Amino acid sequence: MLIAFEKARDTAGGVPKLADQIGCSRANLYSLFSRGRPCPPALVLPVERATGISRHELRPDLYPIEA
Repeated sequence: MLIAFEKARDTAGGVPKLADQIGCSRANLYSLFSRGRPCPPALVLPVERATGISRHELRPDLYPIEA
């Protein structure tokens, strides 16, 4: 989960760009990454829209792939 969130950060071009794209504060995102936190549920869909990283990859516990 964290790896997908880091991939989203890199795809966006870094924390400042990702924060701007998803409407989140830079400080909040820096805090999440520095603490090794997974993508928060409220940010999964905005991150998916901004980066193309699927919700299933970002949070498989919340968005499992349905058979």
